[in-house]
Formats: sequence, C-alpha cells, structure tokens
Amino acid sequence: MTRYAVLLRGINVGRAKRIAMADLRARLGEAGFEDVATLLNSGNVVLSSSSSAAKVGPAVEKVIQDELGVESAAVVRTADEIRAVVALDPLGDVADDGSRYVVAFMASKPGKELEELLGSVDAGEDRYAVHGRELFVWCPKGQMDSPLMTAFGKAKGGPVTTARNWNTVQKLADLLGTP
Repeated sequence: MTRYAVLLRGINVGRAKRIAMADLRARLGEAGFEDVATLLNSGNVVLSSSSSAAKVGPAVEKVIQDELGVESAAVVRTADEIRAVVALDPLGDVADDGSRYVVAFMASKPGKELEELLGSVDAGEDRYAVHGRELFVWCPKGQMDSPLMTAFGKAKGGPVTTARNWNTVQKLADLLGTP
C-alpha cells in the first residue's frame, strides 16, 4: 500500500463546492481506500491505496462526483513526494510566515510558458521557484496582493493546479507520517 496526499481543487472555498469532511472520509473508505484522513476543511485528504497515483486521482474525483455531487480535480502526491517538497523548501531563506508561503501543486510539469509568464511580472517583494511539478511562491503581502499569484491565477492552458500554504504542506507531511 502506498500512502498518498490527495489535494482537491476548490473544495470548501467560499460557498461553492461544499463537502463535509466526515462524508468525504466515509465515501472514500466505502470506495476501498484505506486509512483515510482529512486535514482542515479544504480538500486535503491522506489515504492508502494499492493503485498508482495516476489511478487514485480519477477514482477520488469519481467518488466525489458520484457520491457527493461535487466536481473537483484531484492532484495526487505520494508521501515521499510531499516530504521531498518540505525538504526542498527553496524559499525558506526568505519566507518567514508559513501562511504567506505557498506551494502550487500541478498535475503535470509546466511548460516553459510558466517561467516566461512569472519572469515577466513585476513581482515586487514576491519570490518564486519552480521545481518539477511545484511552484513555490513567497507572498509577503499575502496571496490576494501578490502580483505573482495574480498572474498565475489568470494563466490559461496550464496543468490542473491547487495551492496550499506552507503551514498546510507541513501538516500534510506530518499526517502522512515518517517512512
């Protein structure tokens, strides 16, 4: 069995796509996933499965659609991949507030267009780093006032993406346990 973090896009943000985490845990357990846990109320799921990550994401999406009536994309990472994100921490030397340090998890590796887009933005105090399928952004004035996050949010045609702040990423790593 492999331990996964399943990051659901847009769950329980504002009034849209509301899902009770207890219902989500129950439905995923009924669907055959094991050791299902959720973190916070915003679509962070940790579970075990014998399936590959490529199969876990669509299976979770189907359960959410069919059983809970909500459409949401799932971005999946193994426990080792989440721990590698925490260990990498490319902006740790400048990011001093985990609520303003964001990791955007992408379903696939972005093209060069992402670097071109972010490189063209007057970032002010913001900083970013792209590593594989993750975009790390330090937004010292918060995400709402971040020129980088604004540009990234308006980008079209890239991979499915969902973002978590650093505090949540670290809590996910803890919930996934040590190897």
